[in-house]
Amino acid sequence: MADLVARATMLIRRPRAEVFNAFVQPQLITKFWLTSTTGPLAAGAQVEWEFMVPGAKETVTVSGFDEPHRLRFAWSDGISVDMKFAEERDGATRLSVEATGFRGEQPLDQVVGATEGLTIVLCDLKTLLETGRSANLVRDKAELIHRAQQEAVSAGHEDGNRQP
Repeated sequence: MADLVARATMLIRRPRAEVFNAFVQPQLITKFWLTSTTGPLAAGAQVEWEFMVPGAKETVTVSGFDEPHRLRFAWSDGISVDMKFAEERDGATRLSVEATGFRGEQPLDQVVGATEGLTIVLCDLKTLLETGRSANLVRDKAELIHRAQQEAVSAGHEDGNRQP
């Protein structure tokens, strides 16, 4: 079977360097995607990310850093994320994200969840950079995931959703 890919693309009406830095700088990424990070992304960096879903954490290893054109990193479970930042006219940026490496019992469900999560992240970033305020899209989705996890635990099931 071919490698499954989660994809999301967004036009963000801000300069490419600004969009790129939103993922690199801790003070920016925590405004729309994470609650904390142990440091900025840089070539070869390894940082710990804490997502907005309580208990959701990930080790991120940067495997490609071409500022402000491309950012690649891997999560500890083998999923690779490739972000491309293309300059558009009028100072806008086309941000394209692909995630690969989905394995396990239900890889298609993982791809669907990752596509949804990446899309929400890009929409919240767009809102933040274009208006100066997060729409809390990631925060609200994290709350729904957390509630579903609590309900699953109460029902005697485990739900392995992770905030992408």
